[in-house]
Amino acid sequence: MPFLTEPEPERGALLPVMPGISRIVAANPGPMTYYGTNTYLIETQDGLAVLDPGPEGHPEHVEAILHAAGQNISLILVSHTHHDHVGAVPALKQATGAPTVGFRVSGDDGFDADIKLADGDRIAGMTAIHTPGHALDHLCFALPASDGTAVLFSADHVMSWSTSVVSPPGGNMQDYFASLRLLQQRTDDVFLPGHGPPLPEPRNLVREMLTHRMMREQAIQRKLTQGPAGTYTLMDTLYSQVHPRLRRAAERNVLAHLLKLEAEGKVRRDGEMWQAAS
Repeated sequence: MPFLTEPEPERGALLPVMPGISRIVAANPGPMTYYGTNTYLIETQDGLAVLDPGPEGHPEHVEAILHAAGQNISLILVSHTHHDHVGAVPALKQATGAPTVGFRVSGDDGFDADIKLADGDRIAGMTAIHTPGHALDHLCFALPASDGTAVLFSADHVMSWSTSVVSPPGGNMQDYFASLRLLQQRTDDVFLPGHGPPLPEPRNLVREMLTHRMMREQAIQRKLTQGPAGTYTLMDTLYSQVHPRLRRAAERNVLAHLLKLEAEGKVRRDGEMWQAAS
């Protein structure tokens, strides 16, 4: 797939993305987060909205947000409750008093949004789009074109540098497929992801992601026609070239595919083993 790369961003710096939108990249790089979590500062009709304040334990990142925003933060948006996106919310809320915004059902008992959104709800000129799959409470935020460019903050559902991990039970492959198809039907000009650089012409990559996942699923089914197998064996066969640090995540993806196939009646399990449905 035609993934994008970028030079390592300057830490603590307010980096312009496009008119009215900037980002600060948290210093939490890794094989799952690229150079770190993108915290977006978005100029809205209701003031400055901060999307995904980043991970806990990085006070310098919160200070950078506060320095860039001054006293102008009116909303704290959360795309989903994975720790690298929601961890710094308490510190930013304490410093600003701004209300938090998230999906109406939280995936983390430690986060309860002040303003709870459902699919299609609008806030600060943006529309919330419920895109479960990577996380059950995952929201994208659509910003209408003000300069001819329609923007979708795609968080971790569609990223420019990598595919997303779908790890049950919070991750669900059936939902992930459905959410990808939903985004493929949209007409946004650019996706701004939770990690990595902006993604222009996003539907091309979304289409390739769907194709990639379907091919992975077909490979799992073919392997199981040869006899029962466990998730580790399937991962070891299908992801033989994956970086060692990503093997656990790859195994979780395999499990998510198997659960989808099981729900569709295409495979069945016997204890820790999986086999083709008869």
